[in-house]
Amino acid sequence: MTEAIKVESLRKSFGPIHAVQGISFDVAQGEVLGFLGPNGAGKSTTMKMITGFLEPTSGTVKVNGHDVLENPLAVKRAIGYLPEGAPAYGEMTVRSFLNFIADIRQLSGKTRSERIDEVVETINISNVFDQSIETLSKGYKRRVGLAQAILHNPDILILDEPTDGLDPNQKHEVRNLIQEMAKNKAIVISTHILEEVDAVCSRAIIIASGNLLFDGTPKELIEKSDIGNIDHAFRLITTCETEDTEIA
Repeated sequence: MTEAIKVESLRKSFGPIHAVQGISFDVAQGEVLGFLGPNGAGKSTTMKMITGFLEPTSGTVKVNGHDVLENPLAVKRAIGYLPEGAPAYGEMTVRSFLNFIADIRQLSGKTRSERIDEVVETINISNVFDQSIETLSKGYKRRVGLAQAILHNPDILILDEPTDGLDPNQKHEVRNLIQEMAKNKAIVISTHILEEVDAVCSRAIIIASGNLLFDGTPKELIEKSDIGNIDHAFRLITTCETEDTEIA
């Protein structure tokens, strides 16, 4: 499989707080990587460095062979990013917001209209298409955030809690969508729903206090538990690291 993301010795400090402490991993095309860890583990910080929204203190990130610091525009073109909280312009309607994103992504003509129509249908937001974003439920706001992330049909998706706020049926739809898109994309998802890892991910990474503690398949993660439970395995791995340690 072709390497889509390569992270080497990545560190990020905020003054005396060491949020990410020298982690290394890669993600290949066709892979869905579950990015796991307790609250404050450094997951969102790492995702922001991969996407170029935060500059690393040290280390390197390459996306499709492009260094995130040396060629940030090429990196951003290759990535669809759903950040934590799905920020958007609340006064915009869903229609105007997606057209705004299409402008940013330099989509035009037939391609533009076809992609908007396709994404609206895929994410199932046609019934709120002309509604202002500030009036939407948390679940619909999350779906609009996902729609903007995939609008330009990127090679790589970085999704921070993609099913947060969704009801069970919506979660199922998004999980199916992730599995379908994974056939020709590299996807990184951060989630606190561990069953999601077993359901959609081909690989999982666990970090705590900014350190990488586990890298393997969901099956290998479950095998860390003597009762064959992924939640139990997660607790076993992270407890050793976070015990008597303040999480950055």
